[in-house]
Amino acid sequence: MPEYDFDRRVAFVTGAGRGQGRSHAVAYAEHGADVVVTDVCGDVETSPYPLATPADLETTARRVEVAGGRALAIEMDVRAECEVEAAVEAALDEFGRIDVLANNAGIWNVTDLVAMDEQRWDDVVDTALRGAWLCAKHVGRHFVDRGTGGRIVSTASTAGLVGARGSGHYTAAKHGLVGLTKALALELAEYGVTANAVAPTGVDTPMIDGILESQGESALTTISDASGSMNVIDEQLVDLRDVTEAVLWLSSDAARSVTGVTLPVDAGMTAK
Repeated sequence: MPEYDFDRRVAFVTGAGRGQGRSHAVAYAEHGADVVVTDVCGDVETSPYPLATPADLETTARRVEVAGGRALAIEMDVRAECEVEAAVEAALDEFGRIDVLANNAGIWNVTDLVAMDEQRWDDVVDTALRGAWLCAKHVGRHFVDRGTGGRIVSTASTAGLVGARGSGHYTAAKHGLVGLTKALALELAEYGVTANAVAPTGVDTPMIDGILESQGESALTTISDASGSMNVIDEQLVDLRDVTEAVLWLSSDAARSVTGVTLPVDAGMTAK
């Protein structure tokens, strides 16, 4: 992995209890950053699989510290503005600054749109899209007030670039996140802030494992349609470290001229 320099910088990572969020948080620390790790640390009623626990978040924090960074662990629901605002204030009290926002929180389930109830729609869309906006709003205010730039990198999905059966709410949220990224890039450019997103295909994480365990064959068909069977490179799921590499680059000075972009990490899926 290239030697990015995040020395004396602070990254704020949502959905950091495990999976991609944990991978990103630890990688930031490996390259010199201090890291605020946040997660809801509790189950969402409509999620068919268990979400990260307080113990998971503490494990992430310990791994950040082992990697050389200082860690601040905060239990936070990205759907609740009061919790997001309080977490950003706590991060600033602890570290004095935030330099990178990694919008990673998200949940998923497999449900056809015509069979979907309102709560299932709201939980997925509010976590992936409303949550990303709220975090960008409050961290973005800090970027504007400080006036020395910043980076926003959000986790979209190939479902934000193409359609996907069985997960219309997730597809709508991730398409919205791509649009939010473009709008943030335009609005914050004058303050030296870049806003980008990554769009992974299926990634080998606890979320995928949980979906497969809880929803079985229907989920397997959806994941196959949306990832492995459509990938140009012969792999079913991509390694989460490949996604982290893209996130690090977009967060770094090496990508200072890149903004408003959604970068697929998809083994060629969207090339078809």
